[in-house]
Amino acid sequence: MERQQILYLWASGSALDSGTVGWAFHDGTDGSGPALPDGSPPYATGVAALRDGWMLLQSSQLTPPLPGEEHLNAYLEYEFVFERRVTT
Repeated sequence: MERQQILYLWASGSALDSGTVGWAFHDGTDGSGPALPDGSPPYATGVAALRDGWMLLQSSQLTPPLPGEEHLNAYLEYEFVFERRVTT
């Protein structure tokens, strides 16, 4: 049966080769699929995840900050969503 693994990477910029500043992993295989590489974060950049076989599903929408909010950091805005499908 094919199952899905999802990886969210938040980067320091809008490019896939920007450094990773945060990440989340959701495993639809209940642990029977391949694990993430050791380390925190698991990939230094989104390009590294692509090279390891992850497929890019979504990249962040580039929207300019509102005037006066240029330096607020309430959320991580450069979000990339990857998936890989695993046969279990």
